Amino acid sequence: MSSSPSLVPGPIAKYAECRNAFTLIELLVVIAVIAILAALLLPAISQSPQKTRAVVCLSNEKQLWTAWSMYADDNNDLLVNNHGVPETLARRQNWANNVQDWLSSDDNTNTALLANSKLASYLNRNTAVYKCPADTFPGPNGPRIRSMSMNAMVGNPGEVAGRFNPLYEQFYRKSTIASPSQIFVFLDEQADTLNDGFFVNRLEDYQWGNVPGSYHSGAANFIFADGHGEKHRWQVPGTVQPVRGARIDAYPATPATDFDWLKSRTSVKNP
Repeated sequence: MSSSPSLVPGPIAKYAECRNAFTLIELLVVIAVIAILAALLLPAISQSPQKTRAVVCLSNEKQLWTAWSMYADDNNDLLVNNHGVPETLARRQNWANNVQDWLSSDDNTNTALLANSKLASYLNRNTAVYKCPADTFPGPNGPRIRSMSMNAMVGNPGEVAGRFNPLYEQFYRKSTIASPSQIFVFLDEQADTLNDGFFVNRLEDYQWGNVPGSYHSGAANFIFADGHGEKHRWQVPGTVQPVRGARIDAYPATPATDFDWLKSRTSVKNP
């Protein structure tokens, strides 16, 4: 009579059974690998929304540039009005018809002012393009509707013509911009100096009156007259100003590195 097989596992079976589980060392190695991968991936994941906002901001500026360019094409090469505060408030005949502040002005939130501006018909009345998505700072009566500003030396400045930079060329026509890849048109401006759409500094004074934005990890977006865009990171700590919710007084642009970069892309000296 044959004997039945033994039900007691032999040495090989016991070894195989033991190998089905992780040892403590192997478990620690797996945990360490996961930790390393997380450390590598988390910065990229956290930066992704910032990069997305920067791309959308530049896209908005590109749309503004397209409207700016089409306006000139339809108006015998004349560039759109680029007025300061008093004339914008009095006439509402500007590329952007609102003047923002940190009070409770209707101009902070009334999108109709942008929808009826000089460029609006070329934008299908889309007022969202005037705003940088990284500008999330609340206004006193709701989110403010504009982050973008225009180079004061580009376009018709109206009653303030020649007041700020008389030694430099004011570009009234698109064709007079001899080096369009070197002259910026739109930028995102720091929220505390943003009021009208007229971004101006006295180029010989070397002080910031209007401050460029730094919403994109210490950088600002620019669109140039030829239509190309750039994200420029500021080198001087004083150029990167936190948003305080109050008007900033003019302050020295020292060292001059950032001011010189912007100055050389604002205008050229008169012949």
